[in-house]
Amino acid sequence: MASEYSFDIVAQFDMQEVRNAVDQTKREISTRYDFKDIKASIELEDELIAIIAPSEMQVNQVWDVLLQKVINRKQSAKILDKNEIKPIGGMNHKMEIKLVKALTQEKCKEITAFIKNNFGKVKSNINGTTVRVVGKDKDELQQVIAGLRKEEEKMGLALTFQNYR
Repeated sequence: MASEYSFDIVAQFDMQEVRNAVDQTKREISTRYDFKDIKASIELEDELIAIIAPSEMQVNQVWDVLLQKVINRKQSAKILDKNEIKPIGGMNHKMEIKLVKALTQEKCKEITAFIKNNFGKVKSNINGTTVRVVGKDKDELQQVIAGLRKEEEKMGLALTFQNYR
């Protein structure tokens, strides 16, 4: 029997599901009546999604469709970090949406501080973009996971728990 149990906290998502959501969004805006004869587009790159449309309202409509598709594909909306809409020449507007692929150092510190303040019997270490939580009792680790699930919304993160042993 192991003397210590652990798990890792990361921010990950399924990139294929995001790709599928973007493709579904493209298909929907190409067939919707309110986008008829309008040059609206959405493109997926490695780290971001770009939406381009003639007006801010249409950019927001494409954003709403994308958000719906991402949620329908069982991905958290928190993986999308939406920026402001900016005018880009030719009477077009653009919104860039960054994909949150990993925890930042600040978020790792916030998570470890939360664990330290609320769960004294477990230890947490930052390993790059991962937070490892170690404890002697599995029940304590389950309580940490439950506590972090409740705090996810306040922290603005989509947390994933891995390597539970």
